[in-house]
Amino acid sequence: MSHIRGKDTKIEVLVRSYLFRKGLRFRKNDKRYPGHPDVVLPKYHAIVFVNGCFWHMHEGCSKHSMPKSNVEFWQAKLLRNHNRDIAQRAELEAAGWRVITVWECELTKAVRDERLARLYEQIVEGDADSAE
Repeated sequence: MSHIRGKDTKIEVLVRSYLFRKGLRFRKNDKRYPGHPDVVLPKYHAIVFVNGCFWHMHEGCSKHSMPKSNVEFWQAKLLRNHNRDIAQRAELEAAGWRVITVWECELTKAVRDERLARLYEQIVEGDADSAE
């Protein structure tokens, strides 16, 4: 697992380049915040996590399925990831941040443009109700 990228994944780069092209300026992987968010936009008081469906246990997603081998290890590992995500999100929200999660499956070619446009609206218009 040491070869698994923790930052600058393809989907993170895709999201960041879209936001940059739209004129938004941000910090990336800022270690001052819980979870080292993928994108921090202080001007809008918004934080974006770009999560892989497998690693972050995206419920109901076809890209999240439990491996067939070493099941106990994977269940424990992925559950720790999931619980850590919940705790970090709660901590950021308690500090007044709007936390938006973009899932890997939302960035497939078929729905990518729509999701990125919605993300931009969530950030700029402060649409907290649709922040996932």
